[in-house]
Amino acid sequence: MSQMTGDQLFTVRPSLDSETLLANAAQDIASVQALMGHLAFEIDGAQRDIALGIHRMLEGIQLMVDRVLDLNEVAELKSLAGS
Repeated sequence: MSQMTGDQLFTVRPSLDSETLLANAAQDIASVQALMGHLAFEIDGAQRDIALGIHRMLEGIQLMVDRVLDLNEVAELKSLAGS
């Protein structure tokens, strides 16, 4: 993990595991996606197209993060079954 700089506002606790980080990222993505979806219906024209484009990209990112979480869960189950 990178060193904290003097102008850095936020940090991530080094003790957090990958699943926790991904789960929080997924929740944040879902929140931003909801905001963009709402915004898209409040504006018109090119700005609406941009908002919908961002919403669509977030949807793809959400699917990828969810897939990694699913794969992690399957790996954990296999590990437990092998124990």
